[in-house]
Amino acid sequence: MREDEREDVYSKVVRAGKRTYFFDVRSTRGNDLFLTITESKKRTHGEGQVSYEKHKIFLYKEDFDKFVEGLHHALDELERIRTTGELPRKEAHDEKRTDDRPDQDQPPSGFSDISFDDLGKP
Repeated sequence: MREDEREDVYSKVVRAGKRTYFFDVRSTRGNDLFLTITESKKRTHGEGQVSYEKHKIFLYKEDFDKFVEGLHHALDELERIRTTGELPRKEAHDEKRTDDRPDQDQPPSGFSDISFDDLGKP
């Protein structure tokens, strides 16, 4: 599918120093919604030349729930480490990367407002 076959539905820009994040909800011709997350980094070269390095993730509706679950877990672990100063053991980290954990009934605390429930519905 070519870029011009996608319809922009919603965009949110988040500026963070030399980085800008773009969260774009788009629709295919078949009215399926998907999300693109783009990170754009400003690079300054000699003599004042500026360029932008971009990285893009495409997130499709069948992956929304698992993506949000992974984000919840990562943010909770980040907060736990910040609070306790205790890093996880390497073995536990490696196990989590290869483990296909079952879905949790409740999202981790503090991040229940992150949801893609309305996406994927035309």
